[in-house]
This record gives sequence, C-alpha cells and structure tokens, in this order.
Amino acid sequence: MSVGTIHGVGLGPGDPDLMSLRAHRLLSNARHVAYFRKAGRTGQARAIIDGLLPPDVIEFAMEYPVTTEIPLSDPRYNQLLSGFYADCAGHLRGLANRGEDVVVLSEGDPFFYGSFMHLYTRLKDEVPIQVVPAITGMSAAWTATGIPITWGDDVLTVLMGTMSAKDLTERMKTTDALVVMKIGRNIDKIRAALVAAGKYDDAWLIEYASMPGQTVQRLSEAAGRITPYFSIIVVHGQGRRP
Repeated sequence: MSVGTIHGVGLGPGDPDLMSLRAHRLLSNARHVAYFRKAGRTGQARAIIDGLLPPDVIEFAMEYPVTTEIPLSDPRYNQLLSGFYADCAGHLRGLANRGEDVVVLSEGDPFFYGSFMHLYTRLKDEVPIQVVPAITGMSAAWTATGIPITWGDDVLTVLMGTMSAKDLTERMKTTDALVVMKIGRNIDKIRAALVAAGKYDDAWLIEYASMPGQTVQRLSEAAGRITPYFSIIVVHGQGRRP
C-alpha cells in the first residue's frame, strides 16, 4: 500500500476569494481534513472553508488543551502543547500510513507562526508532506489601510505582543516599518512600547482584516477598546521613493 500525503494548506487571511487555486483544488477533493480549534468553537480555519468540502469528507478537529488559561512562562504550557501536537501528529501519521491523503488547514501561511509547523517538524521525516503557501494576515492588514507598508530600503520588523515591554520598545525604535501580532491582552503593553519608541501616533489597528467585520483605524482612536484575537497593528515605512 502506498503512503498518503499530508498537505499543509494555507487558507490566506480569511476571505475565501484570497485562497490559492491549489488550496481550493485540494479542499474540493479532500477525503480527510484536519484543523485546529479552541474547545467548543467551530474554529476560524474551518469557518473559512465552509461549503467548499465534499459532503463525505472525514473531519478531524484538533482542540488545543490550553490557549490563554495559563501564562507562556508556566512550564505546563509547553508540556501540554508538546503532548497535544505529538498526539495529533500520531493520528495524521496513521492515516498517511494507511494510504490516505490528509488536508491540514492553516490560517494565513502554514510556515508563518502557524500551528501546522509543529506537526510538520514531527512528520516531515516519516511521511510525505507538501505545503501550500498563502497570503498572510499581516499583508491583508496593511492593504486594508490603503497605504504601502514599505518603500525603498525600509526595514520591516514583525513583533509578537507577547514579548517583554523592553524588547518591544528596543526593536520598535530600530525599524522603519512595523507589524505587531498577538495583541489581545497585551494591548496596553504594546501601546506603551509604541509611545516610548516614538511610533504611537503613526500606528494603525486593523481588526478582522479581509473578513466580515473588518475595521481600520488609528490606534490612538481605539483607546480603551478590547481588541479581538484577529487584530494587527502596523506602522508604515516612509523610506526612499522616486
């Protein structure tokens, strides 16, 4: 029996129209599809492709054992997630070894801060894996502002809001253009870092980029708001141009 292939499929930022033709083709012919989600939720990846799957597809929902319930610094966080990814990889490995192809959904691009990467590293030397790249959420976010993110020799830096206030501030100071992800409960720390770096007045907050409910506004105009999970902050570069 031939071994099946695991397809890590990037779905793009959220609008199904921004999905690649290859991704659409794989989804339309999928026999097995796997996706991550928070327990009790549909999952954003699954919601994006609603209506695109064959009626007889077999779904495998991979539910995170922890998201924000305990801090990243807690040793249990990595322990729980490591075991979770190992179990998920084992299930997918079993399907592939039985000759089944599996489509694993990934929001944005699979190799850009995606959970699929943790499956990829556990499976890449054992079963065939193909990765379908996609438009990232940050690309949709800066496009939504209607302003180019970089010019000429501008340096673009992508930061995670989970970083320390000191590290955020130092890196913000040394870049021309900026993207900040994983905002959520880190918003106050990010605001303070932007102020300290002298970039607060130039920052934009984009929520649900390319998805229903998209909002685009200056970060300074969103003071006091609770930002949803699908939020990105951008600061545009102002570099060399003709």
